[in-house]
Formats: sequence, C-alpha cells, structure tokens
Amino acid sequence: MGLPLGLAIPYHSTVGAGGAGQPQPENLAGVRHIILVLSGKGGVGKSTISTELALALRHAGKKVGILDVDLCGPSIPRMLGAQGRAVHQCDRGWAPVFLDREQSISLMSVGFLLEKPDEAVVWRGPKKNALIKQFVSDVAWGELDFLVVDTPPGTSDEHMATVEALRPYQPLGALVVTTPQAVSVGDVRRELTFCRKTGLRVMGVVENMSGFTCPHCAECTSVFSRGGGEELARLAGVPFLGSVPLDPELTRSLEEGLDFIQEFPRSPTFAALTSIAQKILDATPMCLP
Repeated sequence: MGLPLGLAIPYHSTVGAGGAGQPQPENLAGVRHIILVLSGKGGVGKSTISTELALALRHAGKKVGILDVDLCGPSIPRMLGAQGRAVHQCDRGWAPVFLDREQSISLMSVGFLLEKPDEAVVWRGPKKNALIKQFVSDVAWGELDFLVVDTPPGTSDEHMATVEALRPYQPLGALVVTTPQAVSVGDVRRELTFCRKTGLRVMGVVENMSGFTCPHCAECTSVFSRGGGEELARLAGVPFLGSVPLDPELTRSLEEGLDFIQEFPRSPTFAALTSIAQKILDATPMCLP
C-alpha cells in the first residue's frame, strides 16, 4: 500500500522484526510528556509557539521532539532551518530528522515527505487520519522529555485522529494559543470545548501577538487589544501561561531558520517564551527526572 500521491516514501515498509507494515507501539514508550498545541482558528501562530517552546525546553536541558501534523501547511521544517532534509527508515520505522549533533531536538513533518516543496496535500479525511496514525506509531523518537505536537486549525478529523492515536501515551496535555482580539478568543473558546469533550487536559492558554516589540528601544506597544487570552483562561478555569509580543527579530529568526532563544536573550520576547517554557516544566515535575 503506498502513500497518497505526492509523498516520496512508502506508506508501510518492512520495519524490524515485526514484519511488513507492523506499527511499533514502543516508539512512544520513551516519551515522558506529550503537548498538543491547539487553536480554534488559523493565523494565531501555533507553529511559532510550537517551535519556540521546543527550543526553550531544549535550552532548559530537555530532550525534545516536534511532530508536525499540520498536513496542509507544514511550516515547521522551514522555521527550524530543516527544509530539504530526508527522512530515513530504521529498524523501528522512520527515524526523525535531528536538528543538532547532540540529537537533543528532532522533528517529523509531512514537509519531509513531499516530492516537491510546493506540493499541495489535497487529501480527504481518511488519508490524513491514516498518515497521522502512522506518524504516531512508526516514528522512532527514542528517549524524549517532551514531544510537542503542532496541529492544524480547528477541531476537525485530524484533531480527533491525533488525540485518539496519542491517548494511550500518558500524560497528554494541550496548550491553547489565541491572539488578543475578541474574534480570535471566541474561536479559541470552541477549542477549549473540544478539549473538554475529548477529555484532554488543558495545560494553559498562551496569548500570541500581544503587542509589538520595537527593535530599537525594546518598548512593547499594543497593536491589537490586550488581555483576551488571560480573560479566556480565567473564564475557562485554566492556567494563563503568558503573552508573546510581535517581534521583528522573532519573525526573521523563523524565516531564516535561526534559533531565536539562543540569538536574542535580551529580547522581551525571549523572556516571555522562556517563562512559558518554565511554567510547562513546573507543571510536569512528576514526569521528568
């Protein structure tokens, strides 16, 4: 059985002693904590938060993987400077792409499987769901402190497939991203309802694009309204993890595949991102050494 048209490697191949096409459930056995990054709408910066959270956790000394299940918009390979890298098979399925020599951060994305970078993934739900399930079962992550899962917008089939495929691997939690505007907050409120209906624990809310950080004086100015994410968290009874401002240096880092956390430690945005990562670490002490 082959992957849907446009993907470059076999859908099911002979992996290890389990034989052809057998999923490897132990591939997530070494993952201590899984975080789904969710939002009820597009354009709020889920991939940005996923990328920077992973980098901040890595700089905190944790071993991190990123699973990009935004099948129609796989932007994380570019954000991490990993475009054009190849996915290889190993004895337990697929080896993720390692981003550093120490293998402290790894990535799997449909972007690595496209024959052409601008290939459109035009699939119906069953094909998307099948690939998500294969990503969960067949990627050999090894030992990880955190697996960050970047999801597409909304509460669609892909979200259900992701939650159901990952549910056996506890602990599992959600980080919900919004922007300050009332329209965004209203849409994201539906994501919180999705979490309640599926029994997914909400670790907290992040308000992205909360003000604009001047590249010259580092002053943060409100561009949109402020406080929508904090109010949403209060009404939902979940933690508010912090606000991340718009920052030209962060935008440039993402476009060029640079490590913002390493390059700009004096930025207010750095402080916001590392604070969010620390709150995630504080909330998961039982899962980590």
